[in-house]
Amino acid sequence: MSSSSFDLIVRNGTIVDGTGADRFTADIGISNGRIAGIGNLFVGDAGSVIDASGLIVAPGFIDPHTHYDAQLFWDPTASPSPYHGVTTVLGGFCGFTLAPLEPHATDYLVQMLSRVEDMPLPSLRAGVPCDWRTFEEYSARLEGRLAVNAGFSVGHSTIRRVVMGERAITERANADDLHQMQQLMRQSFSQGALGFSTSHSISHNDHNGSPVPSRLADHDEYVALAGICREYEGTTVEVQPGHAFDEEVFQLLTDMSLAARRTLNWNPTAVRDTSDEQKRQINLRLSMSDFARERGAEVIAMVVPTDMTLHMNLVRGAVFEVLPGWARLFKLSVEDRIARLHDAEFRQSLVEQVRESNSPYKWLLDPDRLMIEQAHSPYSKPFVGMTIEQMSKQIGKPSFDAMIELAVADGLKTLFKTVELGENLETYAYRAQVWRDDRTVIGASDGGAHVETINTFAYFTQMLDRAVRQFGVVTLEEAVQMLTQAPARLMGLRNRGQLTNGWCADIVIFDEDRIAQGPVHMRKDLPAGAERLYADAEGITHVLVNGQLVIDNGSYTGALPGTLLRRGHDTRTVGIPGKKAA
Repeated sequence: MSSSSFDLIVRNGTIVDGTGADRFTADIGISNGRIAGIGNLFVGDAGSVIDASGLIVAPGFIDPHTHYDAQLFWDPTASPSPYHGVTTVLGGFCGFTLAPLEPHATDYLVQMLSRVEDMPLPSLRAGVPCDWRTFEEYSARLEGRLAVNAGFSVGHSTIRRVVMGERAITERANADDLHQMQQLMRQSFSQGALGFSTSHSISHNDHNGSPVPSRLADHDEYVALAGICREYEGTTVEVQPGHAFDEEVFQLLTDMSLAARRTLNWNPTAVRDTSDEQKRQINLRLSMSDFARERGAEVIAMVVPTDMTLHMNLVRGAVFEVLPGWARLFKLSVEDRIARLHDAEFRQSLVEQVRESNSPYKWLLDPDRLMIEQAHSPYSKPFVGMTIEQMSKQIGKPSFDAMIELAVADGLKTLFKTVELGENLETYAYRAQVWRDDRTVIGASDGGAHVETINTFAYFTQMLDRAVRQFGVVTLEEAVQMLTQAPARLMGLRNRGQLTNGWCADIVIFDEDRIAQGPVHMRKDLPAGAERLYADAEGITHVLVNGQLVIDNGSYTGALPGTLLRRGHDTRTVGIPGKKAA
């Protein structure tokens, strides 16, 4: 093939093609945004050349569960994702989307999104215009101004609020409400929405402390809405079930899969350690797939491949609010919160409600599992880096009283974090076992959300560093397949997720001996001056999206080659194995 056939050649790289096959050395030729040749190519006078000698050349990583719906309006890169090798992000999940909109619902939905997905409200108000109504109008605002590929689903809480107004958080839907929601879904699908998303989770409350609209739905509503997916090629169904893994939830997700005739994905789960209780929980959660398969459905879990370290304070209340009896605390102003926390009886009631409950979140008050990460007052700063247990022993007070005393001294701004677990060979070996299970796919970074709470946006570089290089529980070829081809297949992406002639030239080039997540830190770069957790990547040299260089040695090139992914055109149906999809 003549060198003039190529716009760009990636020369002499070690190809890990995303299929799980053994690596090999070759050149990759790119023309018109697609892979046009793999082999020993004549470089000659090609438009440009990237020398990948000694480096791994792999498909761009695919993040199948994000919340970049808002951030892309002020940040076309969806940072830091592409810096960590991600070339495709999918959003619009858990039922919380920015389209379709109506004026009467917009303010509520923006505030709900801020609360439930931990996005600063001033940033949303300053950075997202919300001047559209339909999914098509929302899409038009992003078309042509993306550095990465991005596609979005339509959310249950959003369409419920648009259709039902204030009744969405107080009532079940009547027949007319349901019909209107189904029509909004049909309209959105016809305009390119990738699927339907919803939440059944007790952890999802709006800015008023009330359950988000989707939580007011009954079984029939969930199933009827999921059923609209079967009418449209290339649609998906996603559910956030929370932590009630009982037969009622198993049946709900099974019935939704059957109604949609689609493989349904749910999230998130993660392996924290190798305790008997953790293994029991993982087995219970994955048994949902067995339950579904026995009834002719297909339900797949998304697994975060690292421990989900949580960063939280008592100002925003994210995470803490899911503790039994604690939602009332976050309905108060910060000043009133502080006043109530001075009351010893009130503090004791908060502790007792948690201790006496069966909540899966009880461990959040384990003084050995919570650390002081960042403090602000002269009193609290000396305790940074200590666990609550260590601090309480030093000052001679009960652990919860010590924690609250510290937070109050900081105006509740003290940043706590959970102690990272599982950084050992035994846990990573168990994680690898879960990743290889056919009931799971790696995903659920929640990139763009929980900006002050979690840093799972970097799980790609973390996994390649820890699971592959440090602990060796999976090969590089396996890990790349889990981060590329596997999520592409689950979400039905066409021509993405592997390096194949004719497929989209989404490519990441990295040094396998250096790839890692850099230090986590706070970065003040959101609209209205808000902060977020951030981490740079190490060892990634180049990232190409549709054949154009987006990241060059850690710097953004300014290119905007990303595609706005649309149902059917960019996706295919992932039905139930052994059944006709539609």
